[in-house]
Amino acid sequence: MVIDIRKIFFIVLVLALLAVLHEKILTGIGSFLVIRDIPQKADATVVLHTGVDIYPRLVEAADLYKQVKVEKIVINGNRKTDTLRTLESSGYEPSFKWYAKELGVLTHLGVAKDHIVAISAEDAFDTISEAKIIGEILINNGMIDIIVTTSKFHSRRAHHIWNKMYQGKLQIHVAPAANDPFNPEAWWKSGRQIRWVLSEYGAWLYYYWMKIVA
Repeated sequence: MVIDIRKIFFIVLVLALLAVLHEKILTGIGSFLVIRDIPQKADATVVLHTGVDIYPRLVEAADLYKQVKVEKIVINGNRKTDTLRTLESSGYEPSFKWYAKELGVLTHLGVAKDHIVAISAEDAFDTISEAKIIGEILINNGMIDIIVTTSKFHSRRAHHIWNKMYQGKLQIHVAPAANDPFNPEAWWKSGRQIRWVLSEYGAWLYYYWMKIVA
């Protein structure tokens, strides 16, 4: 049996190229989601609402405040479902204010309480509805130049939604949380980050689908 070295070399070369391109493509998929646009100064930073991922966002907002890039930090929450409203109508009262966690973290990081604006957004359930509720309140309170603070993988979509919704009314920038664990160059190695990426691209598809069927 004669071994053709050239064929073996060719196969190895092709496999190596596929491995490199595979990683570059995946990195591109992750990197596309992340944008950063932080001005020298803005009226406020808006911390988008989320679950455990809120902590890196709060840290980022506090850093912007300490860098004197913003004077106000806007937080929101107090989401309510029909079940929670039924409980409240029967006399249930939460043991702490809905903004207690965010307020506690921000003041711990050196933000003055009177520089924190808490907005109750009971009926917000996604980035679009959150923007609709918060944006109008910002305009009514004269906060026009805004930095949206969110997770890295959510930064491009958040900027796009806010910018499209308030074009000509608000100046929108975006600050992805530096402490956010999302890594565009290796996201496919983490189950949690794979879910983030799949969910984010699914949200993009939903956004444009709703534009088509609306």
